[in-house]
Amino acid sequence: MLKIAICDDNLRYRQEMEANVKAWAQEQNMEVDVAVFDHGDALLAACHAQQPDIILLDIMMPLLSGMDAAHEIRKVNKVVKIVFFTSAPEFAIASYDVKASGYLLKPLQVEKFRNVMNDCIADIQVEPDHLITRTSHGYQKVFLHHIDCIEAQNKRVLIHLDDHSTLEALDTFTHFTETLPAEKGFFKCHRSYMVHMPNIDQFTTTEIVTKSGILVPIARGCAKDFKDAYFHYMFEKGE
Repeated sequence: MLKIAICDDNLRYRQEMEANVKAWAQEQNMEVDVAVFDHGDALLAACHAQQPDIILLDIMMPLLSGMDAAHEIRKVNKVVKIVFFTSAPEFAIASYDVKASGYLLKPLQVEKFRNVMNDCIADIQVEPDHLITRTSHGYQKVFLHHIDCIEAQNKRVLIHLDDHSTLEALDTFTHFTETLPAEKGFFKCHRSYMVHMPNIDQFTTTEIVTKSGILVPIARGCAKDFKDAYFHYMFEKGE
């Protein structure tokens, strides 16, 4: 079931958008779970508890604006589809900063709305491999190709991503080493590190440098196994 969140401080526009979402879903023969919010803080709280697939978000709202809410969401969720609908066309360029999937002007043009929604679900249906991990903000989807490495740091587990951001997971390091196999490009090169081989820039017998510049140690005695695994994986992928 597709989870869709609608956020607008204007009751009429909330109701109009909800009606359009349900009509579109019926045309697509798709089940949707629609949650409606009248301010950005309520949306953020809901996103932390349960991740929507698509967020339809007004920009011009009091207190926390839609753009500010989108920036907060992007700090913990890189993959949710965000579509702005607003009467303010001047924010169109700013929407690229949060990787918006669409920008719809009020009054809503139904055909443009349907096209944007169709594009969103097309992307969702062909999503690449991902994992779902627990964080302090709730469950988080992470695409595997964005992971540079996973680090066990004392009692914390840090997922370092290729955009230089870091996600703190509540799952154990063992959980990741057992669920992310070499076939997906992952290798435990140190007792505290698992590296994602496609995102390696260079390495020696003692150290790996990821494409985003993270230094990952190679444990003593692990260098040959890592080298063999790396070249085997790259050969299999034709790289």
